[in-house]
Amino acid sequence: MFNISRSLFTDEIEQVEPLREFKMPHFTSFKGDEEPERHLKHYRSTMILYQNNNDLMCKIFATTLQGEAQDWFCTLPPKSVRSFNELSSVFTKEYSSYRSIKKKSDHLFNSKKNPKESFRDYVKRFKAKKERIVGYNDLIARAAFQKGLPADHQLFRKLIMKEDLTLADYFALAEKYALWDEAR
Repeated sequence: MFNISRSLFTDEIEQVEPLREFKMPHFTSFKGDEEPERHLKHYRSTMILYQNNNDLMCKIFATTLQGEAQDWFCTLPPKSVRSFNELSSVFTKEYSSYRSIKKKSDHLFNSKKNPKESFRDYVKRFKAKKERIVGYNDLIARAAFQKGLPADHQLFRKLIMKEDLTLADYFALAEKYALWDEAR
């Protein structure tokens, strides 16, 4: 259990007052499910005017964490955060397992619609998986999307009859079928 009165920052960092001219920039929150280097790069570029202020960099970084990442941060030992470089290093080590692994288009064949999953959720999950593939092959992606559908689904039957559609066309049709499934 995290004790709000115990600071994870050293006394030097904790005692520094915020700058009067500092205005909190907008940050994309890190929830623990993406590449830590990407988040650090975004954070550093947003805080570029304050990069020489170690104390501010540490304190503000903590506000960019949410969910599991915030929980992780709160497990750090009291007074253990001495510098932003140290914090960055510990953060990167903790979340290094989320580094992108280059996958090929055929990886999409692992996506199947689960029986209890809504059609809309399957499409959303498939799109997210496709986005992680650099230079995906449209033909393979279409085949994988179609193969992931139940054979008795109306869209599956429609797709096997149409050969001239792109993946974007598949997703447009899928949206229509998602609405139809939800109306039933």
